[in-house]
Amino acid sequence: MRVGQHLSILSFCLFLAACVTVNVYFPAAAAEKAVDAFVKDVYGETEAVEPDPEAIEDEDAIDKDASSDLRATEPMEMGLVVNMLNFIIPTAQAAQPNIDIATPATNKLKASMTARHRKLAPFYSSGAVGMTGNALLVVRDAKAVSLKQRNAVKQIVAEENRDRNKLYKEIASANKHPEWESEIRNLFARRWIANAPGGWWYNNDGWKQK
Repeated sequence: MRVGQHLSILSFCLFLAACVTVNVYFPAAAAEKAVDAFVKDVYGETEAVEPDPEAIEDEDAIDKDASSDLRATEPMEMGLVVNMLNFIIPTAQAAQPNIDIATPATNKLKASMTARHRKLAPFYSSGAVGMTGNALLVVRDAKAVSLKQRNAVKQIVAEENRDRNKLYKEIASANKHPEWESEIRNLFARRWIANAPGGWWYNNDGWKQK
């Protein structure tokens, strides 16, 4: 019976450790704030857009659940759990990564993208250019562009996509987590759209207009 209780306690602690590890793997909340600031700098003055709420784990709820389980244990078992939690949680908190998207390379890319945005803005508004789900751009309606401008628009979109691909890779590399590139790209994909003004087009299982 007691062996089973000890195994349950150990399993519970390992479960908490796994939860903490997932939470510290990619600093989503900090990254979203940094990405929003970057996107707004590129876009310049646009209408205010409320960010989409993210599902953030309630740490207080975890503490309450843990406290409830602790009260149900015997004193010796309670001491074991507390000691394990005291080891797991501070260690995980100390390892909590931050994210830096302001490096010389990313600042140079942002300056280039900001200047290019002035050329792209009219084509966003006309629907000629749309945002894709992989954080890039595409010419979605060539008919909305005059024949004289079409090649120039295609060139601008290609240059923008080249800079965006460099940006996502650079942020991941600069933070010494190249495996974060896909998460960074997905976050940018959402925030490019969320911070865009009404009327722009984006592809999310089909073309939609904000």
